[in-house]
Amino acid sequence: MTRKLISTGSPFEKTAGYSRAVVQGDWCFVAGTTGYDYFTMSMPEAVEDQARNALGTIAKALEEAGFEMADVVRSHYYVTDRAFVSRVYPVFGEAFGEIRPAATLLVCDLAEPEMKIEIEVTALRRSA
Repeated sequence: MTRKLISTGSPFEKTAGYSRAVVQGDWCFVAGTTGYDYFTMSMPEAVEDQARNALGTIAKALEEAGFEMADVVRSHYYVTDRAFVSRVYPVFGEAFGEIRPAATLLVCDLAEPEMKIEIEVTALRRSA
């Protein structure tokens, strides 16, 4: 079975030795994705904007891998402050309201202080 690696071109991927996504058969595993705008390498201040950026990056990686957001079966959300939970839930609903993957949200520290949220997903290609 061939493994396909997907990259966003982020300098973090090369430095840390990871892929944005890995496709193995009918599965796609998308790495933890923060809210950076990879064109400007800037991070928005608002956690909601960071969540939307992360979900946009995830959607692009899934598309490049031959998947859709509707294929997502599992999502993990990591936020740095409990107060962010109620602010990002509506953003998750925008992206996954009809898809309804199994989900987990944790409050924790992230790698850099400007990072307020990180999202990772697993997708399974749906049969036609």
